[in-house]
Amino acid sequence: MSKREISRLSRRRFTQLAAAAAAAPLLAPAVARGQAAAHVVVVGGGFGGATAAKYLKKKAPDLRVTLVEPNESFITCPYSNLVLAGWRDLPSITHSYAALRDRWGVEQVRDEAVGIDADARTVTLAGGDSLSYDRLIVSPGIDLRPPEEGGIAGYDEAAHEAMPHAWKPGAQTLLLRRQLEAMEDGGTFVLAAPPNPFRCPPGPYERASMIAAYFKAAKPNSKILILDAKERFSKQGLFQQGWAQHYGEMIEWVSLSADGKVVEVDPASKTLITEFGMEHTADVANVVPPQYAKAIARNSGLADESGWCPVDGRTFESALMPGVHVVGDASIASPMPKSGFAANSQGKTAADAVVALLAEREPGNPAWVNTCYSHVAPDYAISVAGVYKAVDGKIVSIEGSGGVSPTDADDQVRQLESVYADAWYDSITSDMFS
Repeated sequence: MSKREISRLSRRRFTQLAAAAAAAPLLAPAVARGQAAAHVVVVGGGFGGATAAKYLKKKAPDLRVTLVEPNESFITCPYSNLVLAGWRDLPSITHSYAALRDRWGVEQVRDEAVGIDADARTVTLAGGDSLSYDRLIVSPGIDLRPPEEGGIAGYDEAAHEAMPHAWKPGAQTLLLRRQLEAMEDGGTFVLAAPPNPFRCPPGPYERASMIAAYFKAAKPNSKILILDAKERFSKQGLFQQGWAQHYGEMIEWVSLSADGKVVEVDPASKTLITEFGMEHTADVANVVPPQYAKAIARNSGLADESGWCPVDGRTFESALMPGVHVVGDASIASPMPKSGFAANSQGKTAADAVVALLAEREPGNPAWVNTCYSHVAPDYAISVAGVYKAVDGKIVSIEGSGGVSPTDADDQVRQLESVYADAWYDSITSDMFS
């Protein structure tokens, strides 16, 4: 297939995505003039928070919006696996908040939120200051569970250096890449995949694919072992089909019932111990432990006993704390996955609801589309899509919608999916940060 044909089909795909976006509910009109002084604070500048901050200002320019985010720029989890393959570098997945400030008028406070007082409607910052708000949107992301809170025995903060998780991109991504580069050909890479729910359901399996692509080119005698705390995983058949086609027997996946759940690690020897006592020693170990909502959500009373934050599916207002909306990975939004696309959609929904509620109007009834692309090999990608709507405050899948890439697709289709994946990444990051 020529590049011109790929480009033409890519543009057709963009038209389809644009049509889907046009079908989504529009944000409400700007806040009434009498409400212009209202102040909305957004905690967290990831897919959910950055989107919410921008869309609040986009549809209600007179609204005062403050983004609480300690970093000057945001590194995306999507496409960080491609850094491990050597296909991308970290700057290419790093995005500045400058346009949110300079173009859209979002105020950024470079500090960390550490507390919420819902009665006083204030957010406490690590530096000691506090911010008052009329409505609050919290998009904090995740924390990795430590051993004493349902995590993996032995996998404490110190262990992250010997056995990187790389589930929060940046320094950990580069550390894991360096370890892979230093590994001898013929070595074994072991990936411990977490139980549900966790950030980015297809992520561990795309990661294995990207590392396999690197090994095939640079260390062809190496092996990849995935020890999984689950019985099945997202896009499993498509991943395994791609692995067999491109990597032969390089990748081995061990399910929960086959003793794949890692319960303990020894960082000094890079040994992973499973539920029934099997020991696996790695040359490079990547441990992705169980997760829960970030500390600001748990410590402020936004999370329930599960460690995640229950919300009203129509507005993403907290079920536990009125006046506060929780979006992105920290929220309980099942059956929507904990994905960047979902967080972006939820940020727009929360912005819409906040604008409506400040103007004393009834929020709309949202619907969402989510697509998760995964790269498997060069010019070879797969996807899963879902369509959802809010019904009586709950999020439900729309029957007969969505699905996964066809299993019988030829290489041309897989090549096009990789083009669509790149176009999706460029489109969604532009939507958030430009």
